[in-house]
Amino acid sequence: MLKISNTVTLAESEIEFSAIRAQGSGGQKVNKVSAAIHLRFNIASSSLPEFYKEKLLGLKDKRITKEGVIVVKAQQHRSQEQNREEAMERLIELIKNVNLVQKRRIATKPTKGGVKRRLNSKKKHAKKKSMRGKVELE
Repeated sequence: MLKISNTVTLAESEIEFSAIRAQGSGGQKVNKVSAAIHLRFNIASSSLPEFYKEKLLGLKDKRITKEGVIVVKAQQHRSQEQNREEAMERLIELIKNVNLVQKRRIATKPTKGGVKRRLNSKKKHAKKKSMRGKVELE
């Protein structure tokens, strides 16, 4: 059982793992060992509460397919077991972040000094550019 929060848990049977060969430059075992892991988690058929399902399906994340399947690829480590653990951690983190509410941004005005510095810098830059033009002889 994977613990998402105090009330939400996932059964490991809902998660599908497949071992693949890792990308990147080769080594001694590059063509022999399938150490990278693809984790697949179907949101719609999971035991997650409806709130989590709706929020996950509403996310604009490249790891979520059109069919509502989360695909996490882990290939950081050399061993398959460590990659499996990392993939599960990433899945849990993704699901936990759905529940977080982002703070509303409060718009602020720039200070008078900041505006003055910005305009002075623009004038200085414009003068530098204008000095690069052709010289007219009278």
